[in-house]
Amino acid sequence: MTELHLWLRHEIRSTERRTPIVPSDARRLVDSGATVTVEESPQRIHPVEEYEAAGCRTAPAGSWTSAPATAVVTGLKELPPEPAELTHRHLYFGHAYKGQPGAGDLLRRFAAGGGALLDLEYLVDDSGRRLAAFGFWAGYLGAALAVLQQRGRLTAPLTPTAKDELDRLLRPAPGDEDFTALVIGALGRSGRGARLALLTAGVEATAWDVAETRDLDRRALLAHDVLVNAVLATTPVPPFLRPQDLDAPDRRLRTVCDVTVDVGSPLNVLPVYDRVTDWTAPVRRLREDPPLDLIAIDNLPSLLPRESSADFSSALTPLLLAFGTDPAWDRCLDRFHEALCELGLDKEEPKDA
Repeated sequence: MTELHLWLRHEIRSTERRTPIVPSDARRLVDSGATVTVEESPQRIHPVEEYEAAGCRTAPAGSWTSAPATAVVTGLKELPPEPAELTHRHLYFGHAYKGQPGAGDLLRRFAAGGGALLDLEYLVDDSGRRLAAFGFWAGYLGAALAVLQQRGRLTAPLTPTAKDELDRLLRPAPGDEDFTALVIGALGRSGRGARLALLTAGVEATAWDVAETRDLDRRALLAHDVLVNAVLATTPVPPFLRPQDLDAPDRRLRTVCDVTVDVGSPLNVLPVYDRVTDWTAPVRRLREDPPLDLIAIDNLPSLLPRESSADFSSALTPLLLAFGTDPAWDRCLDRFHEALCELGLDKEEPKDA
């Protein structure tokens, strides 16, 4: 593999418990010749001592700003607002290529510093399929929270748990009323996870995918009690749920979970809300009579941090072992430079991934 220095940063979001690289996979990388530096983090599901035992170096939280210039700073969620100029290559979910709020400012920071964003969402094969994703667990958690809300058993604030404990809460209890559920994007990773969680809860969901949404039957959609959206749109499509649908006199829909959370993007298929929900306040009421509740949390898999991190790390590690040689990295870097050009920013000469 290309000589590689990965710098695993602390996540600034207090509810982010996941890691893109678990200690056992860090050991594989170290054994292959990579250098892995892991920042201390009080909230990461795996303590820094486990990485140290795997042969990694350690560093204080937030010290990536002074990491060697060749280090690839690796994380999951948003960067802090400083420094204004980003000089390193960063590997994480940047959410910067679909016109999301703050996307232009982030890309300008990279352009100013000469760094690069290797966005995990765009680490894809030659057919465009994502190679490492949290989608299954996002769908599982999204549907699980929707079930608990529909049954009146969702409590806040949310706290991380293990799958066995979550499944215990999902299983139907005496007195639970039956309800119907619809999963849109049912054949993808998130959709499969959502359907499995609903099955665990004793609900056989209606499953829609591309064929069913080509000519969307909104009356059928509104006739379900629960909707789980697991569609990540890459091109504009007519919205699945519109503001006027919330006031339809025959609306049966009571609980919506938007797993994708594309709020603010022109590609949003559920343009009926303007801000996310979070662990402290996971549910937002969109309508009172009859009630309609929304769940739109953008780090759902962090509620099952151990399971979701292990799955993601197992998919990402082979790609890291081929860093600089697998063409997926070239595609990822090319998409970053395309985004700079779309904003009219001066493009640096492409760096080797």
